[in-house]
Amino acid sequence: MIVRRLSDLAGTDRDTVAETWRSRRFLLAGDGMGFSLHETTIGAGTETRMWYKNHVEAVYCVAGTGEIEDLATGEVHPIADGTMYALDAHDRHVLRATEELRLICVFNPPCVGGETHDEDGAYPLLTVEPGRDQESEAASEAAS
Repeated sequence: MIVRRLSDLAGTDRDTVAETWRSRRFLLAGDGMGFSLHETTIGAGTETRMWYKNHVEAVYCVAGTGEIEDLATGEVHPIADGTMYALDAHDRHVLRATEELRLICVFNPPCVGGETHDEDGAYPLLTVEPGRDQESEAASEAAS
């Protein structure tokens, strides 16, 4: 059984901060669940362009307001507490936060830890063996 509290993740390798967002990652690839589970906050007044070409993602908003724009169609959907959206077709999109957004995100394949968006707005496709975390994987690679 895995039990983690949000407060336990702050300042660890499961806590990733970028220019417009912060992601605290409860479950990662090394946990062996087959998906990763994140609590992500998007800063108020920001815009983040993303394209998860290596992952699918489901997002559930638990606080805040904003909108998501599908860059292929131009459709804009409001986001607020109680809204779910799924990027099931590796959709290029822009997420705009009117107020700080608090989102619960699930990724498949799972993230390994400290991923941030590349120039395309994507996370790289990284892997670790179940039962290993990003930090122990990096130490193992450095030793070889």
